Amino acid sequence: MSKKPVVKPRCGGEWTEARYNSFVKSSLRQATRRWAPIQHAKKDAWVYRGFYKCASCEAVVPLTLKIDGKSHKNVIVDHIKPIIDPAVGFTTWDECIERMFSEKDNLQVLCKACHDVKSNEEKQIAKTRRTNERT
Repeated sequence: MSKKPVVKPRCGGEWTEARYNSFVKSSLRQATRRWAPIQHAKKDAWVYRGFYKCASCEAVVPLTLKIDGKSHKNVIVDHIKPIIDPAVGFTTWDECIERMFSEKDNLQVLCKACHDVKSNEEKQIAKTRRTNERT
């Protein structure tokens, strides 16, 4: 059985469509760091220097945690409605960008533990959707 050749329609034939999509999403995510509503959501969750209130568990948590001498982010500004709905999957770039650059009412500050729980739930929904799409 021979392998199908990988089609590379982007970047002068050097990138696959998946690589291109990854590049665009990464670039957009980088731009969200300058999106004011994200900074405002974080400011609203600020309790005192270096500590923020998690919207889910309501614990006051430090911005970073030291693990094995390294600092790890412990406060995440999360989209309440995910950028890509796990039950539907990717639809259009317009919808993705609109959700990525949402206003403060769709943003919440979560501690890493709560963010991990929410992310794992969304991953499970997406996994179930993909499994159902194949059958």
